[in-house]
Amino acid sequence: MKPPGNRAGSPALRLGLRQNLAQFMLLVAVNALVGGTLGQERTVLPLLAGQVFHLDLHTAALTYILAFGVAKAGTNYVAGALADWYGRKPVLVAGWLIALPLPLMLIFGPSWGWIVAANLVLGISQGLTWSTTVMMKMDLVGPERRGLAMGLNEAAGYLGVAGTALATGYIAAHYGLRPAPFLLGAVFIAVGLGLSVLAVRETHDFARLEAATHVPARAGNHAQLTSREVFTLTSFRDRSLSSVCQAGMVNNLNDGLAWGLFPVLFAAAGLTVDTIGILAAVYPAVWGAGQLVTGALSDRIGRKPLITAGMLVQAAALAMIALGQGFGIWLAGAVLLGAGTAMVYPTLLATVGDVAHPQWRARSVGIYRLWRDGGFAVGAVVSGIIADAYGIPAAIAAVAALTGASGMVVAVRMRSTDHKPRT
Repeated sequence: MKPPGNRAGSPALRLGLRQNLAQFMLLVAVNALVGGTLGQERTVLPLLAGQVFHLDLHTAALTYILAFGVAKAGTNYVAGALADWYGRKPVLVAGWLIALPLPLMLIFGPSWGWIVAANLVLGISQGLTWSTTVMMKMDLVGPERRGLAMGLNEAAGYLGVAGTALATGYIAAHYGLRPAPFLLGAVFIAVGLGLSVLAVRETHDFARLEAATHVPARAGNHAQLTSREVFTLTSFRDRSLSSVCQAGMVNNLNDGLAWGLFPVLFAAAGLTVDTIGILAAVYPAVWGAGQLVTGALSDRIGRKPLITAGMLVQAAALAMIALGQGFGIWLAGAVLLGAGTAMVYPTLLATVGDVAHPQWRARSVGIYRLWRDGGFAVGAVVSGIIADAYGIPAAIAAVAALTGASGMVVAVRMRSTDHKPRT
């Protein structure tokens, strides 16, 4: 089935960031709202688990991250296939529609089961909306500025996460954990849905335009592959794609740890809610802003060096947080963790764009994001079990070691992908 396009075959259809700047920046703004919808939970929900629902075990408290990760990972895969079959815009709009009940569930949920269910809804919505904004930007810019495009996309999303985490920490400190912080999310969802319906245009024809002149990165990278073949190639067979899949999973494993356990660690040390909000915001803020530099840098120096170094920097930052005490050392660790993640995050996505054929790129992006966001679920389980048995610092140290090992896998296994235009 051919999805609705902009103007199929129109001679005015051109690839490039400058040529499509207005629509590209609109999608940047939409993804900032997507990030803000996620950011409403970063400071408040870990505290809600203990102070309102009185959950004592870290494993139980992290079930909302497990639910989010499973839902988002699975939806990422579905989003890629749906975007290829029906077009990008319908998938984006569907993601916002699914998010509509989320603020009410978080505000009025009478039990922790409601909060877990809300995060299933959030994961499905994020899988559809965030995945689609990634695909649409790849469609618009073509191969030449892909790293920059992914840097701008992820920067907008995670600056949205950071700004909302900081704002909700302030709101919660002055007005309580519920309902006030989650009213921001309701506004973001309404505005995001409105922009997506009224202003965002379909971009699938841009992918077809690129496909018409695409030269495969290497032998075997064909246009016509089944979904099963794309899954196998992305997950296991291709050395570069499989390397970024495992690195993405480990990256979001440590992000799930930071989301679920950092606020609890800081609260146990006696920090106030608004101070915890600052620490919860610094990490995604540096992550978000840093991608404005690292995405474009990967276009110049290649993907592999930034991914390898970024994973090792994250490992060092986690070790600093595990071993340190007090606001100052934790702030420095959060800054370093954000910097390492900024080196990795847009570069992994750009690598998928380099290697995957435009005809099945959306599916490959969805599969990569399946593995990457599955890291939230793995992180919730692994870090929760270790934290319950040995304490939160031990869980952070274990994830630091795993992150360093992932960086070494990239160094050994991943090829240096061609980040230059291939037309």
